Amino acid sequence: MTLKLPPIGFGTVHLDGAPGVKAISSAIDAGYRLIDTAYNYENEGTVGKALQESGVPREELIVTSKLPGRFHARDLGRVRIEESLYRLDLDYIDLLLIHWPNPSKDLYVEAWETLLEVRDAGLVKNIGVSNFLPEHINRLQRETGELPAVNQIELHPYFPQVEQVKFHDELGIITEAWSPLSNGRGLVDEPLLKEIGARYGVGGGEVALAWHHARGIVPIPRSTNRDRQRSNLEALKISLIDEDVQAITALGKENGRIKNQDPAVYEEF
Repeated sequence: MTLKLPPIGFGTVHLDGAPGVKAISSAIDAGYRLIDTAYNYENEGTVGKALQESGVPREELIVTSKLPGRFHARDLGRVRIEESLYRLDLDYIDLLLIHWPNPSKDLYVEAWETLLEVRDAGLVKNIGVSNFLPEHINRLQRETGELPAVNQIELHPYFPQVEQVKFHDELGIITEAWSPLSNGRGLVDEPLLKEIGARYGVGGGEVALAWHHARGIVPIPRSTNRDRQRSNLEALKISLIDEDVQAITALGKENGRIKNQDPAVYEEF
């Protein structure tokens, strides 16, 4: 069965404890149904608490978590995935991703094989990757015969990832965008976005999210502000014309990454 995701998700990094439960509960109440966490966020318990308190039927929610680099080895991965389930207080995870490829350690294929095993065992419904480059994905397919359903990557108007998205589209891989608003680096005040937003009666942030949607990308914004959570959802109702999409894409910079986290060399454990 082909995975279908809502057009926007809710990011939970740095949302923990009671304030985190409140923020995540607010997002679910606003209408978010794709909730994104990770083992390394150290907040799977917080996410699980918000899910339980939401009252939304389990089958209506898509919960994502991620396996960290320090557990890529075959004898470590499954236990950590089980731990994520216990923390989330769920019987299954809807979408499990490998957080980073960490290519110098050369264990990401082994980690992928573990994800295949836990999917076949029913612990997770769908599997994918995060921050993988085309060469990493091609290797997964070459050595295991299976492609990820999703690749979640850094993507925003300052770093539009045109070639990577084209690669995903050709293989039927869903592109998710982390830090879709460029992590507060002034993107929402970008003159072009404000100019376009003025025509639609919205702000620059909404325009940026509408740009993702127009490109077939699933953005995963994070906000603790209830009004902002709702306006981010409403942004997907904006239909940008092609000229606007192209102009926003042209904002891309050669060094557009937020922290220069190039998956070819950057590693996270």
